[in-house]
Amino acid sequence: MRLTRSCCPVMVPFEEVLFQVRKALQVDPSLVHDLLRELHEANVFSTQYYQSLYKDGEVAEESLCEVLCTDEDLDRKLSLLVWQNWDVSQDILHSTLNKQEDLVSTDGEANFIDPDPTLELPDSVLGEYLQSLLDGSIEETFDPTFFEDPNYSSLHTTDDKDTNCIPEKTSKVARPKKRKATTIDPQQIPCKQAIVVPESPSYELTPNITSGTEGSFHLSPYQPVFSFPISSPSLPSSALQFIQTISPLTSPLIGTVVQTGSTYVLVSPQSVSPGTQIIPLSPADGTVAPPELTGFVLPVGSSSGLTSVSVDTSPIKEGNPDKNTESPSPKLKNKVRPKAPECVKDYIHRLKSHLRDVCSTMRGGMGMQSHYVDAHLVQRKLLIKSGKNANKCLEKELVVLSDSERKKAKLDTSQLFHNLDSKSKQSFAFLGKSGVGKTTFIQRLCLDWSNSGLPQFQFVFLMNCKILDFKQSNYSLKTLLFDFSTSPHCEDSNAAFKHILSCPDEVLIIFDSFDHIKDLEGLLQSPAKSHTDTKYTIKQLFSGLFQKEILSGCTLLIATRPKDVLNQVLRKMDCLLEIWGFSPEDIELYTSKYFEEASLRESALQKIKNQGYMFSLCSNPLLCWATCFLLKHQDGEDLPSTLTDLYQRVTSKHLELASIGNSTKKKQLDTPQLCKMAWEGFKNHDTHVNLVKSTELLDCALKSGILIPYKTSEQEENHFADLFTQNFLSALHLVQSKQVNDKTVVANTMVQHKKRKVQGESQDVLQRFITGLIFQKTASGLSIIDSSVDLKAKRKAVEAHLESMKPKDLVPARLLELFHCVYETCSVKFAQGLVKNLPDDLSFCGTQLSPSDVYVICHILQHASAMKRTFTINLQDTCIPIRGLKELVGLKCIASFWAHAEDTIDLWEDLHQSNDELNLKSAIEKFTLNPLKATQGYHIESLPVLVQIHREKKLPTSELVPALDEGVPALRHLQKLEFGLGVQNGPELFPKVIEVLPSLQSLLCLDLDKNHIGDSGAEKLSGVLHFLECLKLLILSQNLIGDAGVGKLAQALASVPSLQTLRLYGNAIADSGAEHLALALPDMKSLQDLDVKFNKFTDIGATKLSAALKNCPGMKSLELWNNCIPYGVFEHLRLQDSRIKSL
Repeated sequence: MRLTRSCCPVMVPFEEVLFQVRKALQVDPSLVHDLLRELHEANVFSTQYYQSLYKDGEVAEESLCEVLCTDEDLDRKLSLLVWQNWDVSQDILHSTLNKQEDLVSTDGEANFIDPDPTLELPDSVLGEYLQSLLDGSIEETFDPTFFEDPNYSSLHTTDDKDTNCIPEKTSKVARPKKRKATTIDPQQIPCKQAIVVPESPSYELTPNITSGTEGSFHLSPYQPVFSFPISSPSLPSSALQFIQTISPLTSPLIGTVVQTGSTYVLVSPQSVSPGTQIIPLSPADGTVAPPELTGFVLPVGSSSGLTSVSVDTSPIKEGNPDKNTESPSPKLKNKVRPKAPECVKDYIHRLKSHLRDVCSTMRGGMGMQSHYVDAHLVQRKLLIKSGKNANKCLEKELVVLSDSERKKAKLDTSQLFHNLDSKSKQSFAFLGKSGVGKTTFIQRLCLDWSNSGLPQFQFVFLMNCKILDFKQSNYSLKTLLFDFSTSPHCEDSNAAFKHILSCPDEVLIIFDSFDHIKDLEGLLQSPAKSHTDTKYTIKQLFSGLFQKEILSGCTLLIATRPKDVLNQVLRKMDCLLEIWGFSPEDIELYTSKYFEEASLRESALQKIKNQGYMFSLCSNPLLCWATCFLLKHQDGEDLPSTLTDLYQRVTSKHLELASIGNSTKKKQLDTPQLCKMAWEGFKNHDTHVNLVKSTELLDCALKSGILIPYKTSEQEENHFADLFTQNFLSALHLVQSKQVNDKTVVANTMVQHKKRKVQGESQDVLQRFITGLIFQKTASGLSIIDSSVDLKAKRKAVEAHLESMKPKDLVPARLLELFHCVYETCSVKFAQGLVKNLPDDLSFCGTQLSPSDVYVICHILQHASAMKRTFTINLQDTCIPIRGLKELVGLKCIASFWAHAEDTIDLWEDLHQSNDELNLKSAIEKFTLNPLKATQGYHIESLPVLVQIHREKKLPTSELVPALDEGVPALRHLQKLEFGLGVQNGPELFPKVIEVLPSLQSLLCLDLDKNHIGDSGAEKLSGVLHFLECLKLLILSQNLIGDAGVGKLAQALASVPSLQTLRLYGNAIADSGAEHLALALPDMKSLQDLDVKFNKFTDIGATKLSAALKNCPGMKSLELWNNCIPYGVFEHLRLQDSRIKSL
């Protein structure tokens, strides 16, 4: 079996190589022979094979090019040899193709460029025909004898007899093989479909159609085209152009009748019906000049008018042409808007009035203008993963920001629809957990628009996915916009829809509660493609809007929860925004707005602050409202300490207030029926409630706010107000219903070992409520909970389940759920049992931590001191706020912590400014970086600041800090650094690693695998290696390091006395680089293992490395296999020294 001799670690596809070889074989014959000779000299194929190509001597040499172009088997055999030696062959192929391009370019410039025809036409000839054009007397059929006029022919010398302007061959110049001319029948080309090309400069080279035999056209490379940007009032947007028929025509002119006997053709554009709109001339900077002045002529028959064409007339700046791209001016400045009919203006006015009425009230009857607190928008990014499981989990794809990165990524609401960069954004996704305020924020947007905000939109259509029917397939885009949105009845919907189609970029379409779409499979398949058809489902209409198949240019906005599986949509969104909850300042502001009286306001705020868990829950706006509601209506009682108790009291109080004045008392209400319907809806991922038989319960639920009515085009539907309410009632059904056994309860309480659940956040909340209700103490006063139900069997089953959990086996997200479930029990026994089974190394890495999450973790870990347990906690990629980081780091049971370096520095700054020197010193000593695995840019970007603190013994905004007298222990004790930013970001951020390395004097392992640092990066690394006196393992594999880079490294590696393992596999080291390594090996006294396999050195380099082993008695292994080393040579070397390893 023949061994492949490729030296390239990553092979290109064979079909691509075959294409390149075939392309190279079609060049000039002399270049083909040079190509084969160079391939032979590079040992791509053997001498025997090379001679076989010329086996018939001179005859074969002359016909070799033809054979190579026609023989499929010969092409493939040659391509296979090239493919096997692609790293050598690709340069030879590219060189040949470049020579061919230079040859064709020179040949074309020397032989095919004609003088500018505008310099040869007399003024009298041009004036006559220009005047006839302006007078409108020019005839449809052009007279081919026009250019036979003596006035014109006198301009030519007697030697210029070639009407085709094709020069004779003056010398034997290498040319490509001529292809068969393309023939076009002029009878098949209608005369009246002449297409006007855009105006060219006074001289321009364009594709050519040369005249061969009469009645045919032939393509040739170039043609001068010249135009006169002179327009007649009777012919708007026209330009007179003279085009040489025997020279090449641009592709739009292929459809033009050109007489074979003439030299030139006069082409005049035909008028378009309806007439093209002319943009008014404006002298202002940045505006678009009309076509008459710019010479820009739209193609006849174009489906788009001038209103959809943007012409950049900005002067080109000198300098780099790649950097002369001016950002396009806003679309509103470049387009002339069609005037809206009066009926459409009236509809827009009524639409604004309707949205103003609907969106001016928040939950609980509070006014939007008076009680609304601005939301915090944060731009999020998706980490697109490769592999077969990349689409399964959204948690993996959303990049979890650090707290400092989150602050930098904040976006002001006023900038929401403004393109801050050059990329136009037309689709937005609002992400946010339940209750964080997605719907309220959307209502605020609509209210702002109705009050003359968002001027870029004429229309705003708001759809609620809770009440949309996704099953029927008889809808049109018009039906979706006018019948299913929150809008008033439109008297003339046809006129309004027609106007919408004329200005789609002034339309904003919002899909709220997008996570209520149940079947997401195939959501983006079979999109709607017609604006008028009535055969689509709402999913198809959304897909058509999203993929710009219909109403292209409109702005699309969806609101959804971040944990639901929407990858196929979110990946393609132009902008991902997350709505964050209240900050501590926002909680105070909201409380002050909720309580109008100053005395009640101060009292309520003090009670919230005194109850730490309630204060942390209030970071969720919905839970903040529930807390304020409870404070307003309860009589001097303390606030609850768990989420379950909060919703038990709030729901009971709602029903109590709603039943006042009713003849039926609350205890007689069939609340178990409401709970059962909540559970059925939870299982079906549905919030709809149908309580037709129990009108009193329905009235009470609507009056209390547990249910909210929604009007549809056919009827009124009732839905649960929010996820927390529905899940609490569902949990109440599971706990108190006799039809539900203990196994069902445990199944819905079970903390799964998997990282994702079908119900996502909804399942998490249900688990907390079930656990809390099972262990809930008897509530005092009026309660929705039936205290007479025996819960012993279910409580025993849940208790056994919690005790059987193994925290060591749980991923961070599931471990956090277990913490919450244990907290809801209010049981010291369960808390101590959880702490006892926790691993020493706690990790919440990759799980976004909210203030309530931090409070629960701190509360559980407080039991560790009595049990004399200490932990190391990983808080990287958790977005933990500084307030929460301070609480966790301050726990005595936390011996050390990982966190983002910039967040840690902010924590130190905060402690120093509050004069808390004791905790500052503790926080500095507890901070650790070992091991440091940098997978995101912000993992490494802040390290230079940390190094500066370490060297200067002070914080960035302060003078010398006593706690930093010994520097930063985390840097002194760092032993492993893994730089894993990859090919895309690795080369850019590698200099920051170089900046940090001299301070890492305890570093044992430096892993720089797969970062493509190249020779320049290797040279920079060699300059700092002498600082790493303790380094034992250096991984530089797959980094595109060549001979130059490894030469610099070889000189520096001898200064690392402790280095034991060096991995350089998968680079581009050739024989010269192998020689450098061989010379340095004897000086590397501690080196035991060297891995240089899959490089590019041949048997020469391998022999030198093998010979160097004789002077390295401490070496244990040398891995040098690659495809460039003949197998026999490698086996011989391996037999000489057993330390040489094979694959």
